Amino acid sequence: MKHAYIMLLSDGRAGYDKSLDERVRAMGMACRLESAVARVYVSPDTPIIRLHAHAMIIGQVFNSDGLQLTSAPATLSGPAERAHEHLLTKMWGQYLAIHASAVQVTLLRDPSGAVPCVYSIVGRCGFVSSDISLAVELGIYKREIDWQTIAHILEFPYFKTSRTGLANISELLPGIELRIRAQRASTHLAWSPWHFTERPARHTDTTEAAYEVRQAVTMAVKALAKLQHRFVVELSGGLDSSIVSTCLREFADSATFCTLVMTVAGTDERPYARLMTDMLGKPLSSIDIDFDKIGFEYREPPSSTRPAIGILQHAVNEAWEAAGERYKVDSFFSGGGGDSIFCYLSTAAPAADAFLERGVAKGIAAVQDLSSLHQCTIWQAAVLTYKKIRQRRPSTWKRDTTLLYGSSLSGLSGDHPWMNAPPHALPGDREKIRQLISTQLFRPATPRGAGRVIHFPLLSQPVMEACLKVPSWMWISHGRNRAIARDAFADQLPTGIIERRSKGSYTGVLAGIYARHRHAMQRFLADGELHSNGLIDRSKLAQIFEREQAPRDTTFIRILDICATENWVRNQAR
Repeated sequence: MKHAYIMLLSDGRAGYDKSLDERVRAMGMACRLESAVARVYVSPDTPIIRLHAHAMIIGQVFNSDGLQLTSAPATLSGPAERAHEHLLTKMWGQYLAIHASAVQVTLLRDPSGAVPCVYSIVGRCGFVSSDISLAVELGIYKREIDWQTIAHILEFPYFKTSRTGLANISELLPGIELRIRAQRASTHLAWSPWHFTERPARHTDTTEAAYEVRQAVTMAVKALAKLQHRFVVELSGGLDSSIVSTCLREFADSATFCTLVMTVAGTDERPYARLMTDMLGKPLSSIDIDFDKIGFEYREPPSSTRPAIGILQHAVNEAWEAAGERYKVDSFFSGGGGDSIFCYLSTAAPAADAFLERGVAKGIAAVQDLSSLHQCTIWQAAVLTYKKIRQRRPSTWKRDTTLLYGSSLSGLSGDHPWMNAPPHALPGDREKIRQLISTQLFRPATPRGAGRVIHFPLLSQPVMEACLKVPSWMWISHGRNRAIARDAFADQLPTGIIERRSKGSYTGVLAGIYARHRHAMQRFLADGELHSNGLIDRSKLAQIFEREQAPRDTTFIRILDICATENWVRNQAR
């Protein structure tokens, strides 16, 4: 188990249950921190850094140069508030910081969210853990569906909040501090992406922006690579995974470069992936996914606390897990999150930002870039930009009530702290931070099995901060998406990757899955738990399945997402 821990909470008066302590130790975990209100148990292979008698860090911490800390510096030995400030401003990593005094426990989850953290406080007892299945196995939690949150998940797809699909279980979100005192929990925003979009931090020169992005990405990738002995690089043939691959150049002998292959037209990315491996002088391995074996009922990881793994994603996970076994690796590297980090927006927001931030001349140039990027007329780009400027309404998450009963809507605000934008936030900044929120579903959606970890270096704190400083209009310069990333690594990537504008798409695969299983999916949902609990409207379901699918109708994607949620719910009873 990587980063496996459980913290048992007490009110400080009743003491600890000795039989529970024995059960935790029987699982191979050892107590590494103890106070009057908390005991922290970790697995043998979980990295920890002891700060002082009542404080520790679970995971890895690096300094600003990417050097890993093996012991705590004096700057982290003080109280929680001071230590957390130093961690967030002078260091970065994959960690959960824990401070336990005689009356209070304070935790900080790093902004990347690499170390999982869920918690429950009911009555005088509670726990914090990397894996809900540890609490279930110990008998201190029994899985129970939170139907109101499931309704919220269906109503606001891909929106991560602290609520989970399990009753009385919350998640500590990345960059958030949790304080537990007298068996009451409160959270505090310790790291905000909005800080890096403010004018003092903001880039004004594209060359400087590209240099900082290159430095941050290179440093983060190399620092994480030094943690591993053997790893698979998930190379898609796109820009983002190619950037991660080129940063692994000096570790190439420890890497196996792989790309997914499916027997579906339009999904073969091997020609592009091979451009990268040829430049590195390494072979490219193909990982096959048998389309005919992709189903919509599958086992969810015991650690899962909310629906996150889609139907196709499950097949992809299985393929990568098999690759991990075949190549005997201990980790994976992914370029996941690159579209969000490198501000791949599909709206006119970047041009709107240019007008609002830099005036008419820069705005007109950005409209021209927008026109070139989207292959539309300058007039069309200008009209869309004007509408985006006039739109200036507060950020809200896109709602989807397709197939839902009107009475089933959650009624929850279910907000995310990063959605609280400053009053004068620019449209493009709002959109890219919404995209950043959606990436918080990536880690729980990509288990790799057998204790292997997956690294998303593009979602590390230094990379997020470097990219957030870049105005959205810089990312579309000269009519190119992710332009600053292209400029940053122009001399380290094949020309075919730098100049590529297309992206591989799995929409055809999803459509094929739906066509193959549509009748079984209808029965699955009509007779399922979501309908039984008043969330899915069976009559609306029948109407969708009975009609012919129009060429551009993507309702099938909604059906697949709901099937994945139904599958997750059914798994909780197993």
